[in-house]
Amino acid sequence: MSQISPEKPPLTSAYAPSPNFVQQRFPQLYAFWKFSRPHTIIGTSLSAIGLFLLAWGESSQPSLSHGGMVLLGAIAACLCGNVYIVGLNQLEDVAIDRVNKPHLPLASGEFSRRQGWAIVLTTGLLALVLSAAQGPFLMATVWSSLLIGTAYSLPPIRLKQFPVWAALCIFSVRGAIVNLGLFLHFNQNSGNVVRVPSETWMLTLFILVFTFAIAILKDIPDMEGDRRYHITTFTIRLGAEAVFNLARSVLTVCYLGMIVAGLFLPNVNPVFLAASHLLVLIGLWQRSLKVDLQHKTEVARFYQFVWKLFFLEYLMFPIACLLQ
Repeated sequence: MSQISPEKPPLTSAYAPSPNFVQQRFPQLYAFWKFSRPHTIIGTSLSAIGLFLLAWGESSQPSLSHGGMVLLGAIAACLCGNVYIVGLNQLEDVAIDRVNKPHLPLASGEFSRRQGWAIVLTTGLLALVLSAAQGPFLMATVWSSLLIGTAYSLPPIRLKQFPVWAALCIFSVRGAIVNLGLFLHFNQNSGNVVRVPSETWMLTLFILVFTFAIAILKDIPDMEGDRRYHITTFTIRLGAEAVFNLARSVLTVCYLGMIVAGLFLPNVNPVFLAASHLLVLIGLWQRSLKVDLQHKTEVARFYQFVWKLFFLEYLMFPIACLLQ
């Protein structure tokens, strides 16, 4: 695999969908959808649902109506926090995004900076208020995530300038804070004794390592803009091929580790867990071998494919637990 070429991606590449009904009839709504970074919105929602299923599955007297309200409240707070974090990053990266992601609404001019700040401040405030109203575990989850997200993007700290700190920010929030915080929130509201079982610890470890792969993989298609604006990433330091191979190796360890762990976890179906993760691992390798690092859009599509695997984990693992 050779180094990635610096050509700009077309607007109909993996970075942005082709024109559709919503884009044509409701351009501001479509711009907001892009501003919210849909793959992170889906990831946040599915992680909440998956962790809810793990916690509520342990409840001796699960209430569907009460559980539904708890889940919707948590998703609302987390999604507001999600928009705050990704929006703040776009506000600070307008010039870089004009090179790397020209379809984003601030980079393309669909949103003004004033509109962007209005969205970010409103969603950030909503995230703080909604989480504080629902209990200490959700509050701790959302407030700490917003704090780290702010330090990641906002000068003078701007941790995204430093590859180790940037990766640490991403996988600490997606891996540890979200998984443990949301599980404890749901566990408390289900009437259970507040604790973290071994299955949740295993899922947290899997996502923690998996998110490290996402954190380093996301910078490969952004190499041109990052280099131009002096953002030092692992891709800038090590090269696209080395980072791509490292990310694939990390993901492989994740899936093999989960297969082995299924033999020892008391409350999972080991056959389903092993079969599902082995199939996904085979699919990952088949897809990765077809990626040409010379083409920016191919790398971007593979990055989005890895996010889909992230989504899938929050379905496969709870199902394995429910089938035990």
